[in-house]
Amino acid sequence: MDIQHNNHGHEIDNPNDIEINKPSKSRFLFLLSFFGFFIFAWAGCYNLYEHKYQKNDKIVAPDNTLYDPKYK
Repeated sequence: MDIQHNNHGHEIDNPNDIEINKPSKSRFLFLLSFFGFFIFAWAGCYNLYEHKYQKNDKIVAPDNTLYDPKYK
């Protein structure tokens, strides 16, 4: 009563499968890498913008460390 179903030769090609359609696979990998690089670069620039140098005029340098030092 064992019924074996051998469907080895009856696979239906899926047109959305990127392994079958090589130009589609190439385009997908190109767009994936392009947008991945774009998002990585944008996030880096945004991070640099968020952590930019804030000028602080409240800090007073000692007189002997100025560009024209004043010694006692």
